[in-house]
Amino acid sequence: MDSALSDPHNGSAETGSAANGTTRPPSTPEGIALAYGSLLLMALLPIFFGALRSVRCARGKNASDMPETITSRDAARFPIIASCTLLGLYLFFKVYFPNKSYTGSVLKSWKTQKSKKGETAVIQNPARDSPRFPLEIFSQEYINLLLSMYFFVLGILALSHTISPFMNKFFPVNFPNRQYQLLFTQGSGENKEEIINYEFDTKDLVCLGLSSIVGVWYLLRKHWIANNLFGLAFSLNGVELLHLNNVSTGCILLGGLFIYDVFWVFGTNVMVTVAKSFEAPIKLVFPQDLLEKGLEADNFAMLGLGDIVIPGIFIALLLRFDISLKKNTHTYFYTSFAAYIFGLGLTIFIMHLFKHAQPALLYLVPACIGFPVLVALAKGEVTEMFSYESSAEILPHTPRLTHFPTVSGSPASLADSMQQKRAGPRRRRPQNPSAM
Repeated sequence: MDSALSDPHNGSAETGSAANGTTRPPSTPEGIALAYGSLLLMALLPIFFGALRSVRCARGKNASDMPETITSRDAARFPIIASCTLLGLYLFFKVYFPNKSYTGSVLKSWKTQKSKKGETAVIQNPARDSPRFPLEIFSQEYINLLLSMYFFVLGILALSHTISPFMNKFFPVNFPNRQYQLLFTQGSGENKEEIINYEFDTKDLVCLGLSSIVGVWYLLRKHWIANNLFGLAFSLNGVELLHLNNVSTGCILLGGLFIYDVFWVFGTNVMVTVAKSFEAPIKLVFPQDLLEKGLEADNFAMLGLGDIVIPGIFIALLLRFDISLKKNTHTYFYTSFAAYIFGLGLTIFIMHLFKHAQPALLYLVPACIGFPVLVALAKGEVTEMFSYESSAEILPHTPRLTHFPTVSGSPASLADSMQQKRAGPRRRRPQNPSAM
């Protein structure tokens, strides 16, 4: 998980044309302000709309859009698993793959050797006759190509799901919309089990086609706009579909990732190295030299998606808590949303002041937890806040995660639960929120 806010001054982004020995001119104050303001705006959009869509998702009946609930056990284990994954990627890129120029010289030496007569002889089998080093087919470029293909598919699906509600408004009433179902099963008879049960229609296929255009653009050009479109789609889908079951779980998750973020950014260079090497839409970027170079600008500031999704799912939980109070106010949602703006703004200020990458969760976690708790103390609703169970009030049908990283809400179980809901009487929400 990449969750550090950084700018080119610290090496987290491309810092110059080292290949030709030139240095990049410093960014103008206007360009820096535009970049930071754009990152802030792009971070707020998926949180706001993702939180609103999380409420509709929780009340929906579509099995393919059912949310996954994170329990306290999952929250406690997540920072550990994220650290192992981050360290594994670091070792993969930093240790297994040497410097590119060094690797090229080694590969060249494998292929040729000097004979006693001074002539050059070609080694017929470098893998057999040469020392054990990574072969060229396993170079960092090839690995990043595989990752690009992986995120190409995921990005198309995420972007299609994101734009689907907006695109439905533009289809005419007489649009020939047909229903489809993608079903994969294993076994037979009584042992038959559904692996994938996904329902979609013609409108979804149109959205998928439009998203594929962006996917091809990203795959061929790696343009920063295409990267951001995928990044925004991933963030919005994460806030919409990942649900915390209660505030205590949110505090555990944010607290654990607070330590994770501070350690890997301040204690080591692991996160910055992975962010530079990992070519995938796992971060939002915006050029600081956009005013000078236009869309071909390449001096980027960046914000990891973890700094959006993690606080975002907590803010979405507080929105559902506001709704459960039935007071027709969204006090805790707006408070936490304003706290996020304050925390991210403080991160940008500190980063610009010290010219060093900052762990954004260092500032976001205290703000996003502290501000709503202070409001709850002032209103005398601390007990209601920490006793609130999202899955019991608004999400009676949401499956919980039973282990990590494999989630229990598989399409098969989701489809079964939906069939049971249709067959049985419809459950009603409790009328008294204090009963929880």
